[in-house]
Amino acid sequence: MTDITPFLVLGIALGGIYALPAVGTIVLYRATGVLNFASGAIGAVTALMTYTLIEVWGGPDLVGYVVGLALGTGINIAYGFFYGRVYSQRDGLTKALGTLGLMLILLGLMSTIWGDDARFLSLPTTAITVPLGVAVVNGTQILSVVLAAGFTLGTAIVLQRTKIGTAMRALADDRETSALLGVPVRRVELTAWAGFGLVSSISGLLLASLAGLSAVGLTFLVIPALAAAVIGRLTGLWTTFAAAIVIGVVQSSLSAFPDLARFRTATPFVLAILATLWFARRRTPLTRV
Repeated sequence: MTDITPFLVLGIALGGIYALPAVGTIVLYRATGVLNFASGAIGAVTALMTYTLIEVWGGPDLVGYVVGLALGTGINIAYGFFYGRVYSQRDGLTKALGTLGLMLILLGLMSTIWGDDARFLSLPTTAITVPLGVAVVNGTQILSVVLAAGFTLGTAIVLQRTKIGTAMRALADDRETSALLGVPVRRVELTAWAGFGLVSSISGLLLASLAGLSAVGLTFLVIPALAAAVIGRLTGLWTTFAAAIVIGVVQSSLSAFPDLARFRTATPFVLAILATLWFARRRTPLTRV
């Protein structure tokens, strides 16, 4: 019988990586009404730039990580700055299609600049190993889960107990009234764009270290992240975190069984559909944080 413990460990780590942009998606959606499809592409750009600076140009690791994260975050801030106001009065579908366009542009640029060659970016934390029964957990896997849980907790605290969190919740309820009441709409929105860009960039680095560096593969990180956010109904942070972990575990566990492994990519879609049907049947009210 196949021992699935190593797959479970990897699945939990992947779930943590999915949770970062998933929770970031909720924050951005609350503040701007934008469902961002470009999280995976932003993470891919970050990882490829970091790889180039460290592995190709031989630069210091720290500089590579900082520049890569700054690039990914900066792209998202720039997009939010120049197009956020344009999309503010548009319907949700138009906003989503706008970010889908950003994803395709970034994917095209990555294919042109870096091509489709296989690469691998190993974070320093990957060299740290901790025995766990028959499995061995590395530092990057632990870091993925810790960062995801910490980010989810921190986001919940910010939304509930800080002025900017109150402003974000106000924007989610009524953007126009919030502006009339003196909420700095643009500042709050750009903060949300920056946060989303940062967590998307971090998730790209983590996934590149655990699963390999591929522009296309990292770009489609957006699928499990969006599925987790949908299961959380774009409101529940901890529900989204748990959903991301479940998606990661199911995906990884299916890899242990050759007859089922080919279905692993369908996991986010299947779980999101099942959750949607469940909520519809029970008519469960939306829950926040």
